[in-house]
Amino acid sequence: MRKPVVLITGANGEIGHALVHNLAGQQKLAVASLDVNALDPSLGRLVQREFTGSILDGNLLERVLAEFEVDVIFHLAALLSSRAEFTPMAAHHVNVEGTLNLLEFAARQSESHGRHVVFVYPSSIAAYGLPDLETRKRAGRVREDDWNKPITMYGCNKLYCEQLGRYYARHYKQLSESAAPRVDFRCVRFPGLISATTVPSGGTSDYASEMIHAAAHGESYFCFVRPDSRIPFMAMPDAIDALLKLSVAQRDRLSSTAYNVKAFNPSADEIRESAMRAFPTANIGYKVDRKRQGIIDSWPEDLDDSAARHDWDFAPAYDFERCFHEYLIPNIRP
Repeated sequence: MRKPVVLITGANGEIGHALVHNLAGQQKLAVASLDVNALDPSLGRLVQREFTGSILDGNLLERVLAEFEVDVIFHLAALLSSRAEFTPMAAHHVNVEGTLNLLEFAARQSESHGRHVVFVYPSSIAAYGLPDLETRKRAGRVREDDWNKPITMYGCNKLYCEQLGRYYARHYKQLSESAAPRVDFRCVRFPGLISATTVPSGGTSDYASEMIHAAAHGESYFCFVRPDSRIPFMAMPDAIDALLKLSVAQRDRLSSTAYNVKAFNPSADEIRESAMRAFPTANIGYKVDRKRQGIIDSWPEDLDDSAARHDWDFAPAYDFERCFHEYLIPNIRP
């Protein structure tokens, strides 16, 4: 008898850590993890089975399939946006081929135990691409199907994988007489994420977290985007809550396979001002990187997340002020 588990890929990242602690620690569910690096021992003790290896390794996925019965997958493993621009082929292999491997794995799991497999996938605001600042200003709150013309490899990867997920959920093997879609693909299109516990590496929206952490630790920081740059953000606890909430939402309530989420959309200078109020001796300035600025300028200033709020009751706990004063400041003071 195969053992039932929740599978988390990319479990060694911050979102993965939080999901393991929630699912295995608080909810006492059996969790299997898959990551290219071994888990921290404190985290490894919580999982039923730890697989160390790549999502590109078909033999490894065969071992997982043979040993476990998976009803829910959180597919977090990815190569992030800035790094992907330097290694686009590697990004394609990990972000696209790896996701396709996991979707096939989910389809085979569902065939083996006769139930839908819920496949939760974090996408990104990088899936958007607006052509110029005037259009960006005019666009306002952008909906999921608007301006899907990404200018980064990471954004292209994410948008294509959203479409792959939609195919596996609604049209998989549609010409086969016995075809029955069994992958219940559910995607959250994240804005920039701000964390109190770690500084992300490799994301183009990382200037917000980098600025705050540098201020807290007395380090000089020069922001790589203009002071007026504005994109949506959310606090990391809300991001984790969104993934968990979507994973258990009733399928018949879901009108889409991909959902925008966001909590607030401050300018870079508003983030700087809040950091300076909390840490008055901080040295935060600007040194604009034209190329990275161009990527930020291609993303919406705001997102329409009404579908997520309606379909599965998404409601972020942290607005900008609460994120700073109740989440960030208490947790990252040196």
